[in-house]
Amino acid sequence: MIIATWNVNSIKVRADNVVRWLEEVKPDVLCLQEIKSIDENFPNEKFEDLGYNVAVHGQKTYNGVAILSKHPIEDVTKGLPGNNTDEQARYLEAVITTDQEVVRVASIYLPNGNPVESAKYPYKLEWMDHLIARANSLLEFEEPFVLAGDYNVIPTDDDVHNPSGWWGDALYRQETLDKYRTLIELGLTDAFRTCHAQPHRYSFWDYQAGAWQKDHGIRIDHLLLSPQAADLIKGADIDAHTRGWEKPSDHVPAWVELNL
Repeated sequence: MIIATWNVNSIKVRADNVVRWLEEVKPDVLCLQEIKSIDENFPNEKFEDLGYNVAVHGQKTYNGVAILSKHPIEDVTKGLPGNNTDEQARYLEAVITTDQEVVRVASIYLPNGNPVESAKYPYKLEWMDHLIARANSLLEFEEPFVLAGDYNVIPTDDDVHNPSGWWGDALYRQETLDKYRTLIELGLTDAFRTCHAQPHRYSFWDYQAGAWQKDHGIRIDHLLLSPQAADLIKGADIDAHTRGWEKPSDHVPAWVELNL
């Protein structure tokens, strides 16, 4: 089973690119972020025609997450449990059922947090606290799960082209990394890093200053696995080539293959 994540930066603009990648890779599950669409305007038909079931937690103009799955989507949770006052559509969780196995998947669009002097940064840290609590509760089920999405967190110096230039940004400062490490240290596994020790592999390149052409990127799109899912890893990668497509998102797909 291939489970992927992709911040598409507007599904209206990027739907054809998503279809192209789905036809190329044929993942079982694709978690989308920043769809920038209400549920009713999401182009379900494009993906249903390819054999995917669709779950959407949308929002007008901003944010929004979705899950596409070749298998039945059940037990859908819209919004991060324990964070009921949050009006932003940033979390969608569901159970994916196959003939052999059940895996829980979440599509996550963690807040950016910039500028750090504004209310956006405390919001990011509080949101991360709720995510940590949710992950901790899911671990009690002792089942395979994948928390996939745009975390807006640069984990290490190996995940950024210019560590000193980025240090202090909301994506790469001590408070952010402390929260992220707390999440990881619950017992989660970074799928990509498990399979690739090579530094400076990125999932995001800004549209400005020739970042893509210069490979000035950052790795902020992650698939974090429960111990039961981590035991099943066959491979993981980042499909950077999609950044060179026409009308690309500034993010590219990342995926993990599990032996389910």
